[in-house]
Amino acid sequence: MTVTVDMLAKKVKLEPVYTTPELLKQEIITSDISRPGLEMTGYFDYYSPERVQLIGMKEWSYMMAMTSHNRYSVLRAMFRPETPALIVARDLAIPKELLEAAKEGGTPIFQAHQATSSISGEISWYLNSCLAERTSVHGVLVDIYGMGVLIQGTSGIGKSETGLELVKRGHRLVADDRVDIYAKDEETLWGEPAEVLRHLLEIRGVGIIDIMSLYGASAVRNSSQVQLSIYLENFEKGKEFDRLGNGNEEIELQGVKIPCVRIPVKTGRNVSVVIEAAAMNQRAKQMGFDATKTFEERLSALIKQNGNGSN
Repeated sequence: MTVTVDMLAKKVKLEPVYTTPELLKQEIITSDISRPGLEMTGYFDYYSPERVQLIGMKEWSYMMAMTSHNRYSVLRAMFRPETPALIVARDLAIPKELLEAAKEGGTPIFQAHQATSSISGEISWYLNSCLAERTSVHGVLVDIYGMGVLIQGTSGIGKSETGLELVKRGHRLVADDRVDIYAKDEETLWGEPAEVLRHLLEIRGVGIIDIMSLYGASAVRNSSQVQLSIYLENFEKGKEFDRLGNGNEEIELQGVKIPCVRIPVKTGRNVSVVIEAAAMNQRAKQMGFDATKTFEERLSALIKQNGNGSN
């Protein structure tokens, strides 16, 4: 996904101090943020000009203690053609040398109202989510009670129809047919729809339907964390399926593993209710309530009790 300076400024509500329409179109290529503390002293050996530069109270205080000439000299060295933007946090005053150096170097300047750590977190979150490497998977992503559930299966198994039934039951559609997945961090997956398919669902025999138009804004989400995978399979007599829930199967996407539940599909079975129950059961496991473990403990106690009674 492409992120421009203008997109970042609007997302985190930055106030422009100096910019031009051309500079606003410049692309940001990395989610890393630079706090140019050492650079203020004139040390540029490991400077990363391609990063968004963020000045907080410490950098600003040091900069303001410098002479006007030294301040301009250091700032001019910071502003390079590949530098996307410089942001000054906490509504700190912008010295004239900063504006002059920015105009000469062709770098936009913005002010942020928030504290430095706060605006840094917002920028990192936005850039990480936009610039992370993505992979597309075939399936339906639904938010069920706040848990992102990825429904997969062979073509024609009924994924979209199941997604529609879940929407009717009060849950929210995130994506149908193609789900773009990216790793937000080493343990967190996030999913979103392809832009052309946003809020749309394809039902065989009916066609494309707009979930937001039919069911309202509360029936859709633009993105969701992916916490559970459901794989729908045609029921076959004699085929083994997990009955106790202790299979602990997982799938790996973008280097992150999530639990996977395989659900057999056959006539007369309400798959959406089963998926809803699977999501609630996974949530309970995350909170430390494991029904399978409870059953096994009760069974072990019963076997032990019967064994003692036979003696």
